[in-house]
Amino acid sequence: MGDRSEANAKEATQSFSKDKLAPFASHTNPESKPGVTFAAQDKLPKLPIPDLEATCKKYMAALDPLQTAREHGDTERAVHDFLQAEGPDLQEKLKQYATGQSSYIEQFWYDSYLNFDNPVVLNLNPFFLLEDDPTPARNNQVTRAASLVVSALSFVRAVRKEELPPDTIRGQPLDMYQYSRLFGTARIPTENGCQIGQDSNAKHIVVLCRGQFYWFDVIDENHDLVMTEKDVTLNLQVIVDDAVQTPIHEAAKGALGVLSTENRKTWSGLRDLMNRDEGSNNSDCLNIIDTALFVLCLDWSEPQSGADLCTNMLCGTSEIERGVQIGTCTNRWYDKLQIIVCKNGSAGINFEHTGVDGHTVLRFASDVYTDTILRFARSINGQAPSLWASTSPDPSKRDPESFGDVSTTPHKLEWDMVPELSTALRFAETRLADLIQQNEFYTLEFMQYGKNFMTSMGFSPDAFVQMAFQAAYYGMYGRLESCYEPAMTKMFFHGRTEAIRPVTPESVEFVRTFWAENPPTKKIDTLRKACERHTAITKECAKAQGLDRHLYALMCLWQRQVDGDDSGDGASTNGYSSPVSERDPNSGSSMPSPNRGSVISDDGSMASRSPPRDQHRLPAIFADAGWDKLNNTILSTSNCGNPSLRQFGFGPTSAEGFGIGYIIKDGSVSICASSKHRQTKRYIDAIESYFLEMRKLLRQTQRRGTSSDKGASKVREAEEKRPKGSRLKSRGRVIAGQPAKITEEEDASAAASDDDLGGYGFFDAGMLLQALKAKEEGGDRAHEGVARRREVGKKLRLMEY
Repeated sequence: MGDRSEANAKEATQSFSKDKLAPFASHTNPESKPGVTFAAQDKLPKLPIPDLEATCKKYMAALDPLQTAREHGDTERAVHDFLQAEGPDLQEKLKQYATGQSSYIEQFWYDSYLNFDNPVVLNLNPFFLLEDDPTPARNNQVTRAASLVVSALSFVRAVRKEELPPDTIRGQPLDMYQYSRLFGTARIPTENGCQIGQDSNAKHIVVLCRGQFYWFDVIDENHDLVMTEKDVTLNLQVIVDDAVQTPIHEAAKGALGVLSTENRKTWSGLRDLMNRDEGSNNSDCLNIIDTALFVLCLDWSEPQSGADLCTNMLCGTSEIERGVQIGTCTNRWYDKLQIIVCKNGSAGINFEHTGVDGHTVLRFASDVYTDTILRFARSINGQAPSLWASTSPDPSKRDPESFGDVSTTPHKLEWDMVPELSTALRFAETRLADLIQQNEFYTLEFMQYGKNFMTSMGFSPDAFVQMAFQAAYYGMYGRLESCYEPAMTKMFFHGRTEAIRPVTPESVEFVRTFWAENPPTKKIDTLRKACERHTAITKECAKAQGLDRHLYALMCLWQRQVDGDDSGDGASTNGYSSPVSERDPNSGSSMPSPNRGSVISDDGSMASRSPPRDQHRLPAIFADAGWDKLNNTILSTSNCGNPSLRQFGFGPTSAEGFGIGYIIKDGSVSICASSKHRQTKRYIDAIESYFLEMRKLLRQTQRRGTSSDKGASKVREAEEKRPKGSRLKSRGRVIAGQPAKITEEEDASAAASDDDLGGYGFFDAGMLLQALKAKEEGGDRAHEGVARRREVGKKLRLMEY
């Protein structure tokens, strides 16, 4: 293994020619050869363990804006005690432990997911909603599904043949390990937590239709496709035709995918029940599902609104007819990667999150979406490029003997429905329906501006949107709460994410300034400072210098000592150990997570695993109330997407919080918010009103010329710089772009085109801030008005009886 450093990793990747690295390599490229995908893997730097005192300072800084002075004083004392007592010893043990691991956090990360007992649906699995296929003919279910399957299999082939160009940021290669564990994997429950299993030679997919299971082979031992898109279309149509033969009410009785939404220990017991009888089909059926490359879910519903589509992709629909559940929630298997296609062709992805982050699945989704477009282009012009360095031989022209042992005819899985299984299915469906009813989803597709406008005004788009979340929440509740955003750390070996803490003194100052009577320039200045602070924290976290993962690892190490497991060998209680090479088994954001209390629990509290204090003294930093406050995430946010996606989202991470997935596009912002019925639509409306108000404020304070905009034509800029004498004679009047200076009339017009802050417009300037200050300062003065209370109001004449 070579030296681990950014420079060596970059050099390893650049040893491949541009032809081999180009995303749009020709599919006839004779120079193509395997190895590029993981070329830099062994040279990537290891995830660094931050300095303990620096982490503690960041921890206190993150809590400062969320606490009262007294609470913060308690936290400072707890941190001081930690640094004087257990902290240095745990830090040293963490360094020793990390020497034999791929990364110091990896095993603890897996355990936090795999020891999570609650249902994964709505709690762990995120979703992507793809944009519609631009070719109208594909916007029906079977055609769209076949197209996505063929493109997905091309991606599988590129990964397995190591021809997938590596992810990079500014030329720096990123960790590619997660791609090797994306397909053929399943989360399998056991009595003692879950395990991740994988069949690295999987050749088949599983299709779910109306709660019924089918399978067929799609690639051969060389990872080449064995079916054309027409063949796949035919198979899927046969499956749909067969599935409708069983009445939906009858099919619901055998929709065993619902069991994957159960509590994990309950699900483990049910799997044992299914495998109990010798000669039963159930064991073989489970094995076929677990080892499939992925699951394709063909839904019979046609959601129309953005919110309904997001709900369908995240948890399915709950629809009771004649006392029977016939919603799409019965047409899922949440322990695996799922591609979901509705009857009208709308498509999305729901994925098991243990070993893969949103960034990895986004690459899969966007490459699949791109390939569907390029294949259509090649049907028009055969010289159109391919996304892949090489492609499978045309299955229609292959020698039949070359396919080997494959079965491309669809097979229907037949379950042995013993009475206990039927009863368990009914109860699981009822609990799932309850869970779905407890959550609500609303979407915002803000089309007025996006990334280009934000950057032209000098703001980081992500920071700009993060401030919107805080300002909207503050406007509704008059306070800020713990907020989480993941930062990718894949520039390190087996890197995952670090937690950004967006609430800072600067963001607090901004939201208070924004909601008070202040001139636009002051509001924009405080916004700029808040965004700059957010960007600085994001950069630190991307370099693995955040606070959350480090403190969480220290707490897990302390817990191991308490449990008597101080071996430091990285072994996991659930059989999913931290590998030392990117080729070893493993699988699995927020998107978010270990943002879910880092030790994922019902209440999101990291400290929930700790034993009673009379057994072992919990380190002061983890016993302090600040630890629970920081890790009870109220605004759980994640920025993940590109133009291939319409929406991205996940469930709320706490009962009183919001889950916010967002995509910042060039000219728009897409947001999906979820909560357990906590005025989600009102919050979404508040965010939209904030965006419009901020555009108005920026227009009032900025001077913008045409050529200064990011993305403006360079030829326009050159024309402006050309000496007047050398310019061609003007024929006709020059039509100016945007005026260099905004007049008062234009200012008023801009204000009219931007709605005021919705329902918040009734606040006179400064009233909200004054009321909040009065509440903070007047807590001990309530008794002053008691003496005058008798004289307030009109006396009513007492009647005599």
